[in-house]
Amino acid sequence: MIRVLLADDEGMIRSALAALLRLEDDIEVVAECEDGEQAVAEALRLQPDVCLLDLEMPGLDGVQVAERLNRAIATRCVVVTRHARPGVLRRALASGVAGFLPKSRGADEVAAVIRRVAAGARYVDPEIAADALSDERSPLTDRELDVLRAGRRGETTGQIARALALAPGTVRNHISVILGKLHVGTRQQAVLIAEERGWI
Repeated sequence: MIRVLLADDEGMIRSALAALLRLEDDIEVVAECEDGEQAVAEALRLQPDVCLLDLEMPGLDGVQVAERLNRAIATRCVVVTRHARPGVLRRALASGVAGFLPKSRGADEVAAVIRRVAAGARYVDPEIAADALSDERSPLTDRELDVLRAGRRGETTGQIARALALAPGTVRNHISVILGKLHVGTRQQAVLIAEERGWI
């Protein structure tokens, strides 16, 4: 049996997918989680074979969950998303995600991807992969993207600094460089651009 953890903040989608996957002879859904923090805690406790993670969750997103789990246990992570932006795919693959697919896929396709990933293969939806190849790369460094990500909900410089274990002055310097690279006047504008282009 392939032991699967599901994480999605939309209860109807989560329970419907769990019910459909439970119809498969070789898949056992061992946990259903409503946010990223819960997904990390349950995955560390249960050590499932595959974690199926929604990208857009409150707190930790699916890629951040995958990053944490890949450092701690041998589970394989598949990220699903409603808005498959190419920059997000690059971030997901860099974090060790084994599968990436849009939510528009049927439960039978999701089950097939779970089987492939559990067997050690990787899977990226072909349409998303094609879009990623033609998309522009971010001019921001990984650390600059971390700063934007940590402040995307309007956190203060001090809060960002604490979250990233940086000095507040270092965060201010990063923000200044980001605004210059993106030719915008505020951090909120920079966050919007980075989100629209799938960099964060």
